[in-house]
Amino acid sequence: MDGCRTLPDWARALVAESGVARLGLTDDDGRPRVLPVTYAVVGSRVVSAVDDKPKRRPGAELARVRWLRERPRAALTVDRYDDDWSRLAWVQLLGRVAVTDVDDASLAALAAKYSPYRERTPRGPLLVLHVERALWWSAHA
Repeated sequence: MDGCRTLPDWARALVAESGVARLGLTDDDGRPRVLPVTYAVVGSRVVSAVDDKPKRRPGAELARVRWLRERPRAALTVDRYDDDWSRLAWVQLLGRVAVTDVDDASLAALAAKYSPYRERTPRGPLLVLHVERALWWSAHA
C-alpha cells in the first residue's frame, strides 16, 4: 500500500488478513457513523464494494454512498481483539473515499478474499479509500 509505506510489517499483515474493518464517516446531519465493511487492498487503494446483501430500501442509493459522495473524508479501522491483551492491535487508515464503478482488479481482490464474492460478484459501486495517513498501535510494540 503506497499510501501506507510507514506501516510496520505486523500492521500491513493485520490490514491484509483481517476479514472486516470499520468505516468511519459523517452523515447528512454531521453525526459520526461507523459501519462494518468487507474490503481488500488493491495497490495503493483500499476498496469496499456495495454488494447484494439485503438492503433496507432495495434499488435506492445507500446512505453511506450518498454521505461519501458529499463528504468523502473517512477513516478505516482494522483491529485485533484477544483476551490475551498483549495481542491487542489496531490500524487506522485516513483519507478520501471516491465512489466509482467496479473494476476487474478490485473485483478480483475482493473475490480472492471473500468466497461469497466468488459466488456472486458485487455490482457496486466501489468505495475506494485513497490513504493519506496511517496510524497504528499494538500492545506488543
